[in-house]
Amino acid sequence: MPEINIKNSSGRDAVVNLESVTVPLKVRWLDNRGRQVSSVRLLKSTVDHDIDSLTESLGSIENVANALIESDPEIDIEKVGTHLRNTSRVFIDQQRKIVHKATQWEIVKAPDGEIRERRPRELAAQNVSGEIPLNWSGVLIKRTEAVRKFVFSAKMQLLHINGLTYDFLYAMASELEKNESLMLLGGGPKNNQPLVLRRGGSPYRGFLEGRTDGEKYCLVLHLSNLELKVPTETNED
Repeated sequence: MPEINIKNSSGRDAVVNLESVTVPLKVRWLDNRGRQVSSVRLLKSTVDHDIDSLTESLGSIENVANALIESDPEIDIEKVGTHLRNTSRVFIDQQRKIVHKATQWEIVKAPDGEIRERRPRELAAQNVSGEIPLNWSGVLIKRTEAVRKFVFSAKMQLLHINGLTYDFLYAMASELEKNESLMLLGGGPKNNQPLVLRRGGSPYRGFLEGRTDGEKYCLVLHLSNLELKVPTETNED
């Protein structure tokens, strides 16, 4: 469970827990014998039986077509359909060999799809649990406005780790609930840097929402990397 260093409106800061928001399973699928159904991952194909490998070995795409009609060269009988567990992503080169040291590139495109820039991808360092806490920015956005202006792609929940941090987070949730607003949360001393939850992860804008119910509270950090804008009007002849 990752941690986050955050400062409230009174200037106090504390380290609290940060975890993904999970939705409880409300629907259970059972087979005809009443057993719980679960998802599995199956191997669909192997790299030495894909279209590129077959074309290389058979000489042409026409030969591949004829081979598909006569037999099943794209299927590895011994491997296809096996269950996959504990898999890891790897990169391969044009010869379908595993690459042990890869450079990732960022490609910036114009609205018409034209490539504007191609540059090595920079792995940003995480900035939510360092020495500089995430400050209470005081920039509030009404919830009804935020849901129409930003696309929220993920959310995390802030949790207390002891009695002191419970009071700390409860007060934040109560204040946000009273204002019926989300608070913009950013990294850096001026709150103007995007939030990076893990090294090399996607940068996000953070929006903190608070709710209370008696002595219970809920602090949800909504994450967004896409803003909705009204399209510019054009005059057509």
